Amino acid sequence: MNLPPLGVPVRSGDATFPKAMDNVTVRQGESATLRCTIDDRVTRVAWLNRSTILYAGNDKWSIDPRVIILVNTPTQYSIMIQNVDVYDEGPYTCSVQTDNHPKTSRVHLIVQVPPQIMNISSDITVNEGSSVTLLCLAIGRPEPTVTWRHLSVKEGQGFVSEDEYLEISDIKRDQSGEYECSALNDVAAPDVRKVKITVNYPPYISKAKNTGVSVGQKGILSCEASAVPMADFQWFKEETRLATGLDGVRIENKGHISTLTFFNVSEKDYGNYTCVASNKLGNTNASITLYEISPSSAVAGPGAVIDGVNSASRALACLWLSGTLFAHFFIKF
Repeated sequence: MNLPPLGVPVRSGDATFPKAMDNVTVRQGESATLRCTIDDRVTRVAWLNRSTILYAGNDKWSIDPRVIILVNTPTQYSIMIQNVDVYDEGPYTCSVQTDNHPKTSRVHLIVQVPPQIMNISSDITVNEGSSVTLLCLAIGRPEPTVTWRHLSVKEGQGFVSEDEYLEISDIKRDQSGEYECSALNDVAAPDVRKVKITVNYPPYISKAKNTGVSVGQKGILSCEASAVPMADFQWFKEETRLATGLDGVRIENKGHISTLTFFNVSEKDYGNYTCVASNKLGNTNASITLYEISPSSAVAGPGAVIDGVNSASRALACLWLSGTLFAHFFIKF
């Protein structure tokens, strides 16, 4: 006879009395071994599932091909249920007939089921300030614990709900990103699914800096705006909207940054410009100044370095000259 497979959680019966273990716990899809210890006084043996006879001695009564006899010896009478499913869970009885009277021992088969997420919310896009409810339904035996976690925050700060429902009221832009639902019951690895929340919000200009440039040089004004959906940019000088190719300027929009480039700055280009960023939720603007600097100011930076070098040279020269005069004075007197 083949021996029972290793790894099946079983407990030995009482060798002096026909008895099976109290409980057998297996995972769904595994094989369950039900053992019954007997002795030479036994004349008849049978395994029953509730009131249904599975085996009587070596005779199979069950029509389920998954149920097989495993051991039938003078000391042990065991059966195996292969590919166990949830409906196999329940009580099983080993019935033993001796010369004196019949005896029984019972075992309860417990089937564990790995966690599985059956239903979860779809990706969602909402406007800032809205209320959001995410759902994550999971099954398993034992019943799994469901946890929601915001993946876009720092580790250790992302557990926001230990429930099937995740409710966010007055959602903020920094609450956008991926949310992970995890179902865990310690039977197997957790089942994990993700939902993405996109939070729309109106533009706000985060960076706009005045720029100085000399006549005849190239000048660039830059405007940076955050927004979802991405902002559209427009540039104005006073009431006039600017466009690429007109008056020697180029407007270039790349993601959340817009630039206004002057290839050959003239006197008429100096002044205040307005950058307008807009999307379907609103708009905002910022005033940026293109101002004139003199050519000498334009090279003030490098000049400062050069002046520093020249100053050091002059200092060394003064020290040398002072030393020469002192030596001359000493020799003379």
